[in-house]
Amino acid sequence: MTMQLSDLAATHSLHGRPVPMGALKRIRLELARSKEFPSGSPHHGYEFTAPLEANRYIDLAQWRTLKDLCRVRRFWAGEEDQHGRLVYKPGGSAHAFWAFDYDPASTDDDEPGYRFGSHAFLPGEYVTIKGHDGEQHTFRIISVIEQR
Repeated sequence: MTMQLSDLAATHSLHGRPVPMGALKRIRLELARSKEFPSGSPHHGYEFTAPLEANRYIDLAQWRTLKDLCRVRRFWAGEEDQHGRLVYKPGGSAHAFWAFDYDPASTDDDEPGYRFGSHAFLPGEYVTIKGHDGEQHTFRIISVIEQR
């Protein structure tokens, strides 16, 4: 049986304590308009969990506490889903970044989010992710809901 992201926070505790309700948000991104997909695509995207501040920016302090629960699922039509983690790559204010990491032993598979640390995650907004292919793709934020 495959565990879905929606089951994750409800079935896990952190250091023996349940995760506080509302601490994590489930964010769904779908491929935005492009030459290949003029209407965008609901069959290409990401669903991930992250703690958000009141202004909807990723909360680094909470992430440090809850990072084991910050998971990502990459869904891409014609390919198997990939599962990984939301990670923070330190490097000072100019070089630090957030990424989706599918293999902790390698950086070749990391997919960095462009300016995720300074972007509000609100439905209807857009974010950019550099994919495995080295190309940047724009995604529309479809939903941001409380992780239960």
